[in-house]
Amino acid sequence: MSIDIKAPTFPESVADGTVATWHKQPGEACSADDLIVDIETDKVVLEVVAPADGVIKEIIKNEGDTVLSDEVIGIFEAGAAASPAAAEPAKEQADTSSAETVVSGETGDGDKVGPAARKLIEENNLDASQIPATGKGGGITKEDVLNYLKNKPAAPAQKAAAPAAPAAAVSVPAGERTEKRVPMTRLRATIAKRLVEAQQNAAMLTTYNEVNMKPVMDLRKQYKELFEKTHNGTRLGFMSFFVKAATEALKRFPAVNASIDGNDMVYHGYQDIGVAVSTDRGLMVPVLRDTDSMGLADIEAAIADFGKRGREGKLGMEDMQGGTFTITNGGVFGSLMSTPILNPPQTAILGMHKIQERPMAVNGEVKILPMMYLALSYDHRMIDGKEAVQFLVTIKDLLEDPARMLLDV
Repeated sequence: MSIDIKAPTFPESVADGTVATWHKQPGEACSADDLIVDIETDKVVLEVVAPADGVIKEIIKNEGDTVLSDEVIGIFEAGAAASPAAAEPAKEQADTSSAETVVSGETGDGDKVGPAARKLIEENNLDASQIPATGKGGGITKEDVLNYLKNKPAAPAQKAAAPAAPAAAVSVPAGERTEKRVPMTRLRATIAKRLVEAQQNAAMLTTYNEVNMKPVMDLRKQYKELFEKTHNGTRLGFMSFFVKAATEALKRFPAVNASIDGNDMVYHGYQDIGVAVSTDRGLMVPVLRDTDSMGLADIEAAIADFGKRGREGKLGMEDMQGGTFTITNGGVFGSLMSTPILNPPQTAILGMHKIQERPMAVNGEVKILPMMYLALSYDHRMIDGKEAVQFLVTIKDLLEDPARMLLDV
């Protein structure tokens, strides 16, 4: 029985998508719920799975093609067995294509490298000629790159035992300056567009402050092990303290928790805080819903889940829709100070940074304290400078005296 393979149903905010990677090829056996194709949209990568046991009969939309919501992208034959005749030519083509790639040294050929695979190759500085290709026509798929990365540590030992054949070496003349032109992925292009629009359409201003992290660090050190045991392995980090402090500050300063819709100012009676997560596909901002009703353990567990699903490419659109405020942490990468860019239509974003020991004057004495710079970027059309500064000072005061968050004072 033939079944149409369709693109997922996109939300109203997503017009179309791009076929990123076909994980199964025509004639290849599939089990029910096996991943067969990735569809990349402006926000996330959506997975399409096999509807039943059978084989891919025909691919209608190739990698890189644009697809609409619910558009037919292939034909699936339920109950059919894999075709050996179809598998053998594909294998021969893959071997031939792989050999050609080694000789030519090409890494940017769109016919041999799918969009998702190209992204991984660029980010990991890999040589495409060294990656075994199993895709259609000898193409390199995302799975090929992931398998290569998984087995990469064993490569040096193999080279030492058996020197590489001269034909596999690609000679580059000394002093030659090489360039590669790689198209942006849809997600990267969308991120770039939104960041530019945020700067062009908002009266963006940034105010800074610094916070003494010693009280939070001492509290975390004292209860870290007990917290983890009590909450089934959930680790106590710093982000939960910032989310709780921001939630309390948002309640005190409603304009920071608002958004602009045309000529209207929309004040939200709830706090949905987005937490920026860095993934292989780019920056994503999943949202913690109703943070006022969440405890520290709930926040930490949700953030850990976001990070895991982000790395696995399993964050859904529903995870990133909405949000009234955003927190981004450049400190995990070593940033000492930065100016975060707004996440429209939100009117403010908080930037965390690296904790660094510095000499500070405390009651007439010099003490070495773990300090962190905080940055609040805000839309001056909606938020006055006084409110922005007081909002940031409120977060500083709450973090320097964490008990105030628990006592609601």
